[in-house]
Amino acid sequence: MKITSKGQVTIPQAVREQAGLHPNSEVEFEVRPNGEVVLRRMRPKASPVRAAFQAARGSATAAQFKGMGTDEFMRFLRG
Repeated sequence: MKITSKGQVTIPQAVREQAGLHPNSEVEFEVRPNGEVVLRRMRPKASPVRAAFQAARGSATAAQFKGMGTDEFMRFLRG
């Protein structure tokens, strides 16, 4: 496998599949002291709205939500 003049390399399909890499996947590189380079798939970060929903999921009976109306809850989710 060769690196192109632009510094690009094609990741073989079998490696992409095993690593769970798909188009537009984000990856990071680690260069180890012995010169090895490790390619690692990055987990997508949750958007602030998704994070708020995850924080609220399963906790609708929590004290902070008791008596909260729909508009108040939407403000909470939107931050």
